[in-house]
Amino acid sequence: MAALASRVELGFTEEAPAWRLRSDQFPSKVYAPLPGRADAFHRGLFLFCCREPPCCAGLRVFRNQLPRKNDFYSYEPPSENLPPETGESVCLQLKSGAHLCRVCGCLGPKTCSRCHKAHYCGKVHQALDWRSGHKQACSQPDHLDHAIPDHNFLFPEFEIVIETEDEIIPEVVDKEDAAEIVGSMGEALEEELDSMAKHESREDKIFQKFKAQIACEPEQILRYGRGLAPIWISGENIPQEKDIPDCPCGAKRIFEFQVMPQLLNYLKADRLGTSVDWGILAVFTCAESCSLGTGYTEEFVWKQDVADTP
Repeated sequence: MAALASRVELGFTEEAPAWRLRSDQFPSKVYAPLPGRADAFHRGLFLFCCREPPCCAGLRVFRNQLPRKNDFYSYEPPSENLPPETGESVCLQLKSGAHLCRVCGCLGPKTCSRCHKAHYCGKVHQALDWRSGHKQACSQPDHLDHAIPDHNFLFPEFEIVIETEDEIIPEVVDKEDAAEIVGSMGEALEEELDSMAKHESREDKIFQKFKAQIACEPEQILRYGRGLAPIWISGENIPQEKDIPDCPCGAKRIFEFQVMPQLLNYLKADRLGTSVDWGILAVFTCAESCSLGTGYTEEFVWKQDVADTP
């Protein structure tokens, strides 16, 4: 079985220059290699979400893994210094020579017929880029690398910086703990706490536990802990084992990471009416991290919303 986590790692957003977010720099966007696995020296998890109504969901997650020696990335680690030739280049090219789309970063076999420098995955993104500024930049090909298009249908892009969660986590005070804390504070107060505890629902307890768990680091947008357990934000819609489908290879899927509601603050997706929203997104991946061909393997994501509580 692939290596499992012993402690939870927390992810926080951090702004970074465009060149640091290119794939050849291996930015931390759930980049999760497995120690001791030669076939997973490079391993990434990619979560996709539709931001447009009426969908505002369409959640899908994919896993990709490669050995250190491959046709796409250099064997040696990338340089930590600003590339001297172009700086903020958006003309992306893999080691294999394949170009990437200026808009979405997918393979870009199509090129602009005028400048032959801008690459696209297809006509749709080429048209979007043309309207978003390439029409002007195309006549000045020497400046094309520095013209970063503003495609507002994409989410803002950040790097994820990682910190290990402290071992001491605030705990929810339950009825017994509360009575012990009261001590000699009086029988009337103890009776009041007892009455409150009787009316406290399971939903309240789970939500309070969630708030206590993240209280020390409220800005966390991701929690990574392969083989551990997610923290649920609600008592409703918690999946059972039967709800998590096995990997096509036959292995069970285990929890790997969860996306927190705080990420919504950075995505700038809010709008009147329907909008992207979630309580948490829990991602489950193949326990064996199997190698199914050389492409991408779809994994499983569970969306839990925030239940309405008093």
